[in-house]
Amino acid sequence: MLALIQARSNSRRFKNKILCHIFEKSLIEHVIDSVKKSNKIKKIVVATSVNKSDRKLVYFLKKKKINFYKGNLNNVALRLVNAAKKNNAKFFLRVNADSPLIDYTLINKAINIHRKNISSDLITNVFPRTFPSGQSIEIIRTDVLAQNIKFMSKDEKEHVSKYFYKYNTKFFIKNFKCTPNYKYKHLKKMTIDYKSDIKKIKHLINEN
Repeated sequence: MLALIQARSNSRRFKNKILCHIFEKSLIEHVIDSVKKSNKIKKIVVATSVNKSDRKLVYFLKKKKINFYKGNLNNVALRLVNAAKKNNAKFFLRVNADSPLIDYTLINKAINIHRKNISSDLITNVFPRTFPSGQSIEIIRTDVLAQNIKFMSKDEKEHVSKYFYKYNTKFFIKNFKCTPNYKYKHLKKMTIDYKSDIKKIKHLINEN
C-alpha cells in the first residue's frame, strides 16, 4: 500500500509547522516514522506543492532523501491523484502531516478491511468520527477520486474526502469505529494545529 502524506507550509494558524521540532525530529519526520511502523506500507511519499511557500520543505525532503511529489497547492485531490498515478497505485492511504502520532495499528486495520473489501471506494474511520483528530485513516480508490474531481467545489478539492461523505450514497464506503479499549479513546485531539499543541504531543511521546 502506498501512503501519501499531504503537507503544506502555509498553514494560517502555525506557519511552517511541518518543520517545527518535537524533541530531536521535525513534525514531518515524526509522521513518517509513525507510518513506517506499519509493515503493510510499501512506500511513503510526501505530497506537497509547487508553490514557493513549500520550497523550504522540498529542500528539507531532498536533504533527508525522503520521497516527495509536488503538485497543485489548493487542489489537493488532484495532487494526491497525480502522486498515486506516478506510483502506479490503484489505492492509497491518505495521512495528514499534522498527525505525528498516527497509529500504525489503525493503518493495519484499515488495510485489512480494504483487502476484504477490494471493490470499496473509501475505507475510513471518520464517517462518523469516533477516534481523536490526528488518528484519521482513509484508503481511497485512485480512479474514483480522479473521476469525481470535476464535480468538486473548491473546498472539497482542498479537503479531498468531504465530497465522498457529502454524496456517500454514490460510493462504496466502509467505516470502522473506535473500540472501548482503544488507548487514546479519552483524547479529542492529537494534531499539531498551534504552537501550543507541541507540549501536549511531547507529553504523549514520553508516555509511549
